[in-house]
Amino acid sequence: MEPVRKIIHIDMDAFYASVEIRDNPRLRGLPVIVGGDPHSRGVVSTCSYEARAYGVHSGMASSRAVRLCPQAIFLRPRFDAYQEASRIIHEIFHDYTDQVEPLSLDEAYLDVTENFHGIPYAMWIAREIKRRIQIETGGLTASAGISYNMFLAKIASDMRKPDGFFVIRPHQAEQFLETLPVGKFYGIGRVTEAALLADGIKTGLDLKRLDRQELKRRFGKSGDYYYDLVRGIEYRQVNSHREPKSLGTECTFPEDITDLHKLKETLRMQSDEVAKDLERQGLAGRTVTIKVKYHDFKVVTRSHTFGNYTSSSSLIGETACGLLPATEAGIIPVRLVGVTVSGFPQKKIPEIDVRQLEFDFGDDF
Repeated sequence: MEPVRKIIHIDMDAFYASVEIRDNPRLRGLPVIVGGDPHSRGVVSTCSYEARAYGVHSGMASSRAVRLCPQAIFLRPRFDAYQEASRIIHEIFHDYTDQVEPLSLDEAYLDVTENFHGIPYAMWIAREIKRRIQIETGGLTASAGISYNMFLAKIASDMRKPDGFFVIRPHQAEQFLETLPVGKFYGIGRVTEAALLADGIKTGLDLKRLDRQELKRRFGKSGDYYYDLVRGIEYRQVNSHREPKSLGTECTFPEDITDLHKLKETLRMQSDEVAKDLERQGLAGRTVTIKVKYHDFKVVTRSHTFGNYTSSSSLIGETACGLLPATEAGIIPVRLVGVTVSGFPQKKIPEIDVRQLEFDFGDDF
C-alpha cells in the first residue's frame, strides 16, 4: 500500500510588503503598497494587510488604490531584497527534504513523507519551518497548509492568513470539499465557474451530485478530473526535478482596462519578477511571450525570439511592451496580462512515475 503522502504548502504573507516593513520598522502597522507611482499610471504589486482592509489588492491601479486609502505609503519594488529573502526561505525548506517544488519567490510545495530528520508528523515540520522563517528572515511570516495532496495543502494554506496554519486530514477531506465554493477548486477557472453557478452548482457538494458521465458530457476530458478532485483524489506529485519549459507571471485586473500606459507598467513589473525568477534558477531564455485576456475572455499571445539567451529585466520588459501594440489592447478592454520567458537550453527531463494512490485514512499527520 502506498503510504499517505504528507504535503506542506508554504506561502509567505504579503511578501514584498512584508520585506519592506521588515527593513523599515517605522512602516509597521501602516498601509504599505508596493507598486507603481499613484500619480502616474502604475499598478499595485502587493500590499500590507492594513492596506487590504481598505479594499486595495494586487493588480489594482495605483491611482484607485490611493483613492481608497489616501494615507497609504507607496514604495517601488526592490527585487534584490525579495530575492535574498527568498534564498533564505528556500534554504530552510531544503534542510528538511529535497522534495521541494518552488512556485515563485515566496511559495513552494514540500513532500515530507520521508524527511532528513525522521520527523513523523508534517505538522511538526510545518511549525518548525514557520518558526525558522520568522527568525532567520528577521520577522517575515508564512502561512502553512498541510494535507495528503497538493490541492488540499494549497487550499489549507489560504484558510487562516496571515501567519496561518491549517491541516486537512484524509478523513476530513470529503466533508471539507463539500462546503468549498466551486471557484476554489484547482483547475476551475472563471468561465467554468460562471457556467456552474448559472446551473445552480455552487459548492463541492453540488458538483459531487453530478456523476462521472454527466461531468464528462459537460466538460470533456476535464470531467474525470473534476469527479476525482471533489472526492479529494489528486494524482499530482511534488516534483523537484522538473526542468521548467518556461517561467512567467500574470495579473488579473479587478476592472477591465484600456489604458496602455497602465498595461505597460504592469508588463514591466512582471518582467522584473520573471527576471528575478530566472536568476534564482540560473536560467536564461530566448523567447518572450505576452498573454492578453480581453473582457470577453478571449486570449491572445504574442512572442519574440532573440538570437541569444537572456535574463535581462530591462530587455524582457522592453520586448514585452513592444509586443503590446500587436494586440488589440487599448481598443478592447483587457482583464489580464502576463509575461513569460521560454526557450531555455535543452536538458533531459527525468520521467515521473505517477501512480494511483491508496489512502490510509489515519490521523498521524
